[in-house]
Amino acid sequence: MDFSRLQIIDISMPLENDIKSDPDFVRPHIEYLQHDETVARIQTFFPGLKAEDLPDAAGWAIEKIQLTTHNGTHLDAPYHFHPTMNHASGHAERAITIDEIPLEWCFRPGVKLDFRHFGNGYVATAQDVDQELKRIGHELQPMDIVVVNTAAGKRYGHDDYVSTGCGMGREATLYLLERGVKLTGTDAWSWDAPFVYTNEKVQATGNKKLIWEGHKAGRDIGYCHLEKLHNLEALPSSGFVVNCFPVKIKAASAGWTRAVALMGL
Repeated sequence: MDFSRLQIIDISMPLENDIKSDPDFVRPHIEYLQHDETVARIQTFFPGLKAEDLPDAAGWAIEKIQLTTHNGTHLDAPYHFHPTMNHASGHAERAITIDEIPLEWCFRPGVKLDFRHFGNGYVATAQDVDQELKRIGHELQPMDIVVVNTAAGKRYGHDDYVSTGCGMGREATLYLLERGVKLTGTDAWSWDAPFVYTNEKVQATGNKKLIWEGHKAGRDIGYCHLEKLHNLEALPSSGFVVNCFPVKIKAASAGWTRAVALMGL
């Protein structure tokens, strides 16, 4: 492999304080311990050690982080969506957790759908997906990783990030899954449309099936998706590979990932 031609594009967002990357009640919290605050920790390993015995009396830097598995750029497992999956096959199975995700799902050719023109709260349809694939001239292949560039991508760092962007509806999601896609992604807070808009539709129609409809497609066909991707504007429509191996957390519904796109392979 000629690594001199390899281009790595970071498509992950950072974990940080003071950014409304999640609703307030589930935002991450990071406590930064500086070098002068941790000398006592080193002294527990080396009795009699004085601060001045260390170069510049400096200990080590450490961060204490309070997170859920859905903070930051992360990969959702089918277990997050529903306790069972693959109902469409006629043989429902226990939904797999993040530590059970086949690694070959997480390193595959990528395809980008540009849905930035859709308004906030819009629910993308199967026809929208089909038209976009025709526009970019891509025929879906089984195991392609399909990422969706929404208007939310440019709103990271702003207070309206969580309520920005379109979502992927049930039929749009099934359109992908029925063609062999196992892993999808979005730069929005959720694969589904922002809840504030979904709630308005539910209140107006009384149709509770609209709630989390894209996620719940995983009940029919098990799949994973990435949420809170970043910098998708830097990607072409195709011709790249997505690498998004999740942190292996036993029996968990999701795992954090440093998702990157590789070009020039």
